Amino acid sequence: MVSLKTSKELSDMKLSCQISAQALKLAGELIRPGVSTAHINKMVHEFIVSQGAKPTFLGYGGFPAACCISVNDEVIHGIPSDRILRDGDIVSVDVGAAINGYTGDNAATFAAGTASEEALTLMRVTEECLYKAIEAAQPGNRLGDIGYAVQSHAESFGFGVVRDFVGHGVGKQLHEAPEVPNYGTPGRGIRLMPGMTLAIEPMINGKGSAVRVLKNGTVLTASGSLSAHFEHTIAITADGPVILTKA
Repeated sequence: MVSLKTSKELSDMKLSCQISAQALKLAGELIRPGVSTAHINKMVHEFIVSQGAKPTFLGYGGFPAACCISVNDEVIHGIPSDRILRDGDIVSVDVGAAINGYTGDNAATFAAGTASEEALTLMRVTEECLYKAIEAAQPGNRLGDIGYAVQSHAESFGFGVVRDFVGHGVGKQLHEAPEVPNYGTPGRGIRLMPGMTLAIEPMINGKGSAVRVLKNGTVLTASGSLSAHFEHTIAITADGPVILTKA
């Protein structure tokens, strides 16, 4: 069942989303050649705790860190480690913070040093997909309008839209109904209503939509191509979508 938040609930949820946004911003500032993903995770973890919040991902489904850090062909669920970032790597960070009974969720892909034109284009298009999806999240529209906004834009550049993993509702739980695919048919799916809070998260591959999952849960592109990931938590209001995780 889809949870519709009241105005007070949306107000209460803003803090978790703002802490999540600031944690993601911090991660982006730390990404550079020579830094380990474990160090980035440590700093993000310490920041979230310093705000009186809890890292949503830590322990979720057994995940061992405060944030997912996925490098190059890793799509999502990358586990922070002693891996040292190299010049030209692209690094996707997914992080959430929980406080006052609510959680936020957001992600972005950053370049370590100087990335290739191919990588920069993939990152740019994926971020554009996110904002086109948010623009489609108007009250009265359908869930398929969001997915179509992502799919049509990504595929117009020849990129692949990941289908095995999707966005989701978010609020008191990290994952709530409904699922929010990054593909779809306009005018199809459940109707979008004020009070819905959604984590919209395009995951776009340089080549093909297929992925493979390692034993530790890390998801990689099946083709070995690069992948990018951008995400915001939004609220649908009578006046249109509002980004709650805007830093």
